[in-house]
Amino acid sequence: MMTKLQRLPIGDSSFESIREGNWLYVDKTRHIFQMVDEGKYYFMSRPRRFGKSLTVSTLRCLFQGRQELFDGLWIKEHTDWEWKIHPVILIDFNGISHDTPDNFKSGLMSHLKDIEDGYAISIEEPLLKEHFRKMIRSVYEKLNMPVVILIDEYDKPLIDHLGKGEEFLDIAKKNRDILKYFLGVLKDGDVSSVLRFVFITGVSKFSKVSIFSELNNLKDITMNETYADMLGYTQEELEAYFESYIACFSEKRGISTSEITERLRLHYNGYRFSEKEIKVYNPFSILKALDEKAFKNYWFETGTPTFLITLLREKNYPVVKIENLQLDEQLFSVYDLEHLRPEALLFQTGYITIKNVSDFIYTFDYPNQEVKISFLKYFMYSFVPGNGSDQSLFLRLPRYLEQEDMNAFFETVSSIFASIPYMLEIKRDEAYFHTVFYLIVCASGVNAHSEVLTCTGRIDLLIEFSNKLFIIEFKCNQNAETAIAQIRDKAYAQPYRQKGKKIILIGINFDTEKKNVTEWKVVNDS
Repeated sequence: MMTKLQRLPIGDSSFESIREGNWLYVDKTRHIFQMVDEGKYYFMSRPRRFGKSLTVSTLRCLFQGRQELFDGLWIKEHTDWEWKIHPVILIDFNGISHDTPDNFKSGLMSHLKDIEDGYAISIEEPLLKEHFRKMIRSVYEKLNMPVVILIDEYDKPLIDHLGKGEEFLDIAKKNRDILKYFLGVLKDGDVSSVLRFVFITGVSKFSKVSIFSELNNLKDITMNETYADMLGYTQEELEAYFESYIACFSEKRGISTSEITERLRLHYNGYRFSEKEIKVYNPFSILKALDEKAFKNYWFETGTPTFLITLLREKNYPVVKIENLQLDEQLFSVYDLEHLRPEALLFQTGYITIKNVSDFIYTFDYPNQEVKISFLKYFMYSFVPGNGSDQSLFLRLPRYLEQEDMNAFFETVSSIFASIPYMLEIKRDEAYFHTVFYLIVCASGVNAHSEVLTCTGRIDLLIEFSNKLFIIEFKCNQNAETAIAQIRDKAYAQPYRQKGKKIILIGINFDTEKKNVTEWKVVNDS
């Protein structure tokens, strides 16, 4: 018989609704207390669906003195927090119009008016910046308590306009200027003196020059190791809080709990936000998986990266090099509308994460299989027109590889290449064929890695199953035997012989005139 379970807080549930209802809540109040106890101005960016709004809601309830909501939680059990009631000003940019700069100003002003109504005050100042300043001062003077400012999704008025052409980019720039001076109010001396706490969240971390030059006293905890697991669930938290859910998942699927746990880890864990190796799950994905007891790509399905795909295509970005991408820490502070870098966008939106840090060099990779497969499948479909019959071909490839039916595998791959229309083609050289082949196999869902570094060179593609692996080398306008010879000359198989898996070598030749695979050779390594 299955254990009776608490409901899972899937979606954007508020802290209040979670604690008052029959919801499971992972206790992160230790981090909350450290912030409010040690500092005053904070900024944190995280990808979407990571619990930013829930964190804002938790802070709101804390400063409202709602101590009954914190029964049993760390902050109430282990600290001497004084449950004083502070005025809280919450600005959620998700609900403010920003389709034009004028509407953005009007939407902000309307939102401020709603806040004033809640505190029974009235400000007549028509200018937005001055209105915001006077409102904060008035709230403080009326309640005689320092004011708390919580700002959620501050960058919504900017990122919603990216990837839509110059006209929309101009709107984003004007909205940015409005934000810059609006937020700058929080540093003014007559305002900062009446503030208790400021917390700002968003998906992106725009450079201090572009957004936060007027508010340069923010402590950015985005990459701070102390707060690396403040949002998201660690492996330890998953196993401690969700043990009964994993047991139910195991019972439904007829798989051991250890295997379910490992599959959950591979599919959903892996986000890292500091030099310290602390990895977390995206809460939305793991909660959906435990609720539905199925391994699906939940996070990706809540928002497709159309803008990212467009940018990568426009820049002819080498997608195969995203795995093991190496950059310095400047990547984390160069996000600006005039100089958008694909790597910064990929990291801040959650499509890549930190894999390793060594000598100030950061190595990046996809956080997990959910993100990798979904992202590359979406990118692949930007090459291959989306009709069901063509896309269904991808689903067959893992079975052909597992069964070592290489004739069927290459017939299918050739069919996919042939379906790419002439109008979509770019320069069809070895890099192009390598990219498309990589996208094809990743879109199928197999565990594939591109340009794997060994002590003697780089393997073009490595595909791994539980009992076997494929080492693949590509050539263009040459022959498959040359590719096999390179695999052997470079001893690419040597590092994998201790795994106890069957090793299969594949050489593939592409023909630029025929625009397809023209020769392939398979050799069992011995």
